[in-house]
Amino acid sequence: MAERVGTTTNRGAGALERTGRRCAAHPWRVVVVWLLVLAGATVANALAGGIYSDDFTLPGSESGRGSTVLTENGVVGGATTARVVFTVDTGSVGTSEAAIEQSAAAVRAVPHVVSVSDPLSPATTSPDGRTAFATAQFDDKPANLGEDLVDNIDNATNPARAAGVGVDYAGTLGEAAAHAGDLRSELIGIVVALLVLLVAFGSVLAAGLPVLTSIIGVITGLGLLGLLAGWVTFATASPTLAIMIGLGVGIDYALFLTTRFRQRLLDGEDPVTAAGRTVATSGRSILIAATTVVIALMGLFAVGVAFIGKLGLAAAITVVVAATAATTLVPALLGLVGRRIDRWHVRRPVAEQSADGSESAWHRYAVRIDRHPWWYLCGGVLVAGVLAIPAFSMQLGHIDQGADPGGSTTRLAYDALGAGFGPGVNGQFTVVVVPAGTVSRDTLAASVQQALVTTPGVASATPLTASPDGAVLLSTVTPTTGPQDAATDELLTRLRTQTLPPVLAGSTSYVTGMTAGQLDFRDVVAAKLPLIIGVVVAAAFVLLLLSFRSPVLALKAAVLNLLSIAASYGVIVAVFQWDWLGSVFGVPEPVPIESYVPMIMFAIVFGLSMDYEVFLLSRVHEAWLRTRDTHRSVADGLAVTARVITSAALIMICVFFAFLTSPNVVIKILALGLGVSVLIDATLIRLVIVPAAMFLLGKYSWWLPGWLDRTLPHLEPEPELEAARA
Repeated sequence: MAERVGTTTNRGAGALERTGRRCAAHPWRVVVVWLLVLAGATVANALAGGIYSDDFTLPGSESGRGSTVLTENGVVGGATTARVVFTVDTGSVGTSEAAIEQSAAAVRAVPHVVSVSDPLSPATTSPDGRTAFATAQFDDKPANLGEDLVDNIDNATNPARAAGVGVDYAGTLGEAAAHAGDLRSELIGIVVALLVLLVAFGSVLAAGLPVLTSIIGVITGLGLLGLLAGWVTFATASPTLAIMIGLGVGIDYALFLTTRFRQRLLDGEDPVTAAGRTVATSGRSILIAATTVVIALMGLFAVGVAFIGKLGLAAAITVVVAATAATTLVPALLGLVGRRIDRWHVRRPVAEQSADGSESAWHRYAVRIDRHPWWYLCGGVLVAGVLAIPAFSMQLGHIDQGADPGGSTTRLAYDALGAGFGPGVNGQFTVVVVPAGTVSRDTLAASVQQALVTTPGVASATPLTASPDGAVLLSTVTPTTGPQDAATDELLTRLRTQTLPPVLAGSTSYVTGMTAGQLDFRDVVAAKLPLIIGVVVAAAFVLLLLSFRSPVLALKAAVLNLLSIAASYGVIVAVFQWDWLGSVFGVPEPVPIESYVPMIMFAIVFGLSMDYEVFLLSRVHEAWLRTRDTHRSVADGLAVTARVITSAALIMICVFFAFLTSPNVVIKILALGLGVSVLIDATLIRLVIVPAAMFLLGKYSWWLPGWLDRTLPHLEPEPELEAARA
């Protein structure tokens, strides 16, 4: 039986090693194939790629049903309408009436513009006379119509600007105008990662290879994502999220391979053999780690909200591409470079520590933890617990255009509308009433109108008017508070549960609109977060159990990763919601945590945390099979992985923090949360709590019931592990 198990496992390892050897032996073939895939994905994306847009509509929610009723009765949705805002610093917009009217007429003539309302009507001119707006309707979402639409509207509104009137865009048109390719964050992340690698390796080639392969992987992944976006609508944050994750894991995976390859060369192996055995060992860890990340990301589909699931899918695409590049392109380039990997160096290349790391500073550090494990464990848990405290007051919501950078067209329009018409104008509700067959419409409209205007928290409500087909009645309700204010959330509940039911007389009503949809979206996502946590944790537990055949280690990893995630939640709440350091990162006022950010963060952070867990436990497991000494195997595993894990984590932290320069507040929150989580995980969790816990668990770390041992398949694939077992 033992012989059969060993043979099967060696075949699995042999497949990985043969892949690495073939790629290293025929590097140019692999490079050419990758370049062809890269070019093909990029060209296909340019020719048939889609666009990215946000859709928070939930068909099963009240706002979603109301939106469907509006569409069925000929009322245009908010996604295809936007406001063009005209402002003057002094005087009145009426003094520039001719220029504003000329601009509005020119906008009506722009292709894809269906209609433009009168910007100078009493309802669209502020009481102080300094602000006016026109509502433009398009035949598609402005983001789908390309940059030409914004350019044409800019040209159409030039007469107003020439008369000294400010012109800005709110809503979907503002988002389209603000959208521009900004490579600053990506470039900062790449440059910093290259510097870290240069310091870590001391060699230009060794530092440049992980960066090069990750860039190729990310560009290929973005091409595939864009091509898929031609058939499936992805959120606007999808490509940025894919770049963040793709760059981080791509560089990390290549770093782990390059580190072990260099050590094998120093141990006397030829480049092809070294590349093959590197893929068979570190490559196996990469595949497990990447699978964990993908499982965590795809687990987002369990929410049942397509918007959330597709964000996970976008990031998963670049992770899969990064893992594929790591196990094919990286060994090909390592074989191509061979022993020249340290030729161009900025300092004398330093050999990695010995196989057991017994003489290293990290080994001595591990021994110190072994002497006082309770102190290190309690201290680490206490620090993580303190960081997690703010998470208990997390307020979920939607970050609207009022948090956009100062001076942007969306922020100028938002502030002008709020100052001229009150803060509620940026977060209006649409009340839809479907009359019952025997109800007098005039009586119903008057009753609903009276109920709306007398509701606390309502600044105004327009008289109910019929839809184009006359089937439903509509009113626009303006709250007294802004869309991010908790009072607006309370007003939505009040309208639905207290104001409208008593006056409907058997008719049906819906409170819908963009703000209502965002609040409904928040509630659904918050309710599904425990489900996502359960699904992802369970899937990761099973994968680690299969990989290391220890339910204790799998459970420990899940619990400690939850601790690091809670700590990172606490940090983003303190910085952005409590506004402790928000202005430092370009967010000068408190904002709620975007409703889907905790869920996305959980999936990504849990997956990335498992990366480092797998890399550490792989070496600990290898030492355990060799020595059967838990204390020594933990110390040896920590000694040989601490330096490379620290370097890899530093690179990923730099990549994530580079995106703090993004103008998008949601991206800023994700960047800080992901960067802090990796920092906590790679230092506090991986270097303090994990070794302390394993020292305390001792031999129970590897406990496996006999019945479970007989049930689980054998997945240990590394030749060294089989040799150690023998």
